[in-house]
Amino acid sequence: MAKIAADLDEALALRREVGARGRVAPRVIAAGRGWEVADVLCTHGPGDWPFEERHQQVLIALVAAGAFEYRSAPGRGLMTPGSVMLGNAGECFECGHRHRAGDRCVAFRFTPECFERIAEDAGLRRARARFRTARIAPSRALAPFVAAASAGVSARVCVAWDELAFALAAAVLRQTTEQRVQAGNSVPAAALERVMQVLRLIDESPDGDTSVDGLARHAGLSPYHFLRTFERVTGTTPHQYVVRARLRAAVERLVDGPAKVIDIALDCGFDDVSNFNRAFRNEFGMSPRAYRARMGSRGS
Repeated sequence: MAKIAADLDEALALRREVGARGRVAPRVIAAGRGWEVADVLCTHGPGDWPFEERHQQVLIALVAAGAFEYRSAPGRGLMTPGSVMLGNAGECFECGHRHRAGDRCVAFRFTPECFERIAEDAGLRRARARFRTARIAPSRALAPFVAAASAGVSARVCVAWDELAFALAAAVLRQTTEQRVQAGNSVPAAALERVMQVLRLIDESPDGDTSVDGLARHAGLSPYHFLRTFERVTGTTPHQYVVRARLRAAVERLVDGPAKVIDIALDCGFDDVSNFNRAFRNEFGMSPRAYRARMGSRGS
């Protein structure tokens, strides 16, 4: 299991052991003029009421582990690893864990003035500096940011958080400008519960049986109904979700130690090293060896 997810599991186990209430524990890890980055660990679960708060600043939160439901003025969505949660300053929002306990996010917050400057520097009108959607589903364009931020909060590499914050903000602005606004229709609770069971299975064992038939049986749905429901809930296909879960596990292994690339590929569920190299390059724009060398140089 990836370290960032293992830390979350330890926090949830401690909560069960001592009988504590669920809580959100933010830890600011970097800050500058108009921006800050926090490692946010939440131990709320199905027995806790959803909590409503107000975004004090512009929020771009990268989901690193766990899953939860999020609702804000622009819409709602299920947040899974690799998803990006968006929030406009001054807007109320609600987070809930009706079907699964705990999550961990890397939250980038910007003052409205700072965010508007980033939008202008990116060649966008000031009006585009307001999000019209609540989330971005896991995507190839933002996967490198999720990987770098996750490695940074686990203290395995030294991250230039200011550079990452500004680059992430610009990338999110470009993607939300191009993205078609979703209506944000709610998903039936029974369907959401079944998909959450599958997400938990994949997150815990991405190297296991992840065929459509196997996942559909686990969800108690026909393969066709499962595919439609999964994509509606997560914004991505089961295959894409599985590949990204395996790649996240591989990134952790690449940064953590000197294991051979072929061993990492096979341990994380890839059939052979060539498929792994191809998927890794498609997602991160470089080979696994180049990624390891790059992150290793940052940690030195």
